[in-house]
Amino acid sequence: MKKMISVMMAMAMAGALLTGCGGGAASQDTATTAAAQDEAQKDASGTSADAPAENGADSSAAGDALKIAIVSSPSGVDDGSFNEDNYNGILAFIESHPDATVTPVREETGDTAAAVQAVQDIVADYDVIVCCGFQFAAIGAIANDNPDVKFLLVDSYPSDAEGTEVSCDNVYAMQFKEQESGFFAGIAAALETKSGKVAVVNGIAYPSNVNYQYGFESGVNYANAKFGASAEVVEIASYAGTDVTNANVGGNYVGSFADEATGKVVGKALIDEGCDIIFVAAGGSGNGVFTAAKEASGVKVIGCDVDQYDDGVNGSENIILTSGLKVMGMNVEKQLNAIADGSFAGGNALLGADTDSTGFVKADGRHQMSAETVGKLDEAYGLVKDGTIVPAANFNDIQPDDFPGLK
Repeated sequence: MKKMISVMMAMAMAGALLTGCGGGAASQDTATTAAAQDEAQKDASGTSADAPAENGADSSAAGDALKIAIVSSPSGVDDGSFNEDNYNGILAFIESHPDATVTPVREETGDTAAAVQAVQDIVADYDVIVCCGFQFAAIGAIANDNPDVKFLLVDSYPSDAEGTEVSCDNVYAMQFKEQESGFFAGIAAALETKSGKVAVVNGIAYPSNVNYQYGFESGVNYANAKFGASAEVVEIASYAGTDVTNANVGGNYVGSFADEATGKVVGKALIDEGCDIIFVAAGGSGNGVFTAAKEASGVKVIGCDVDQYDDGVNGSENIILTSGLKVMGMNVEKQLNAIADGSFAGGNALLGADTDSTGFVKADGRHQMSAETVGKLDEAYGLVKDGTIVPAANFNDIQPDDFPGLK
């Protein structure tokens, strides 16, 4: 089954830019803010996202002079989201290893074959290559042919030419338990809704996006059962998603990660159904949902992957309730440190709250939840972290209305 799913995923991912909505940011206790991103963006040398980071004169930290490349989707490393969070992890590493450098490489098409070719074109020139997104899954053969180069693969596991999942000694691949971040978003939505109707909007029903959906539904059910909420998850049948096994997973899927116009249509349709809080896990399509919320009255959205509070500005107000987080930058920095100190070990990792790799934004001034809601989210976070609560996901054989910790 694992190989079958891997092959089907490889076929389904052709042409996709991202599987979620953005990137990762912070742990339960600390959220990525615009100020923090700005500070990271200025690394030790003050370089911008469009130029390689050079040596920093003020740091006395020792480290290998790693030549790092980050290969990203057409949105580049200054997208304020998924790619930028990974880039910020590299910049954080360079702050403590000022002899290291980074070169951003923007793959202009988002095509799977083109993404892998972009890596092939530069593999001889770098010590480490960071690949951002599912479209880079098929780098397994390149990694095997270049054992002296280290690869960090974010949001996917490597595959061979047949699309079968593999593990490589020189590739650290990270996927995330998006269902956990979705779970926190669902609790927040259920506790804060005034209309009693909430929803999640996704891009394409790839596993990570379905994880967000099922996690959100699990969170709403949990809040209803444990915290006295009475929220309903609204789904519009015409926007139901079909996952990589051709199963109908319901939900509200735009059908693309780069279709703002349809994103707005889906968002407006849900608002017209009475939804006043919408969790948006749809990449660039999510910008359209944000627009629909800004043009409505009394509607809030929950951001995804990174702290999206700054994207929620709407005149003197802000539409962001909180953001569900997937913490990629921290994990990229951690693996770069391992490469530098010689402790690096390749493998395929699944990261979640137990390693502070999923969470939600609760930093002052970056959310609009009540103190009571934050307290209940903190309680739930601890139970997810210790494994008491296991939200439903696309392939964990658990359902949003029947999961460990609900009853």
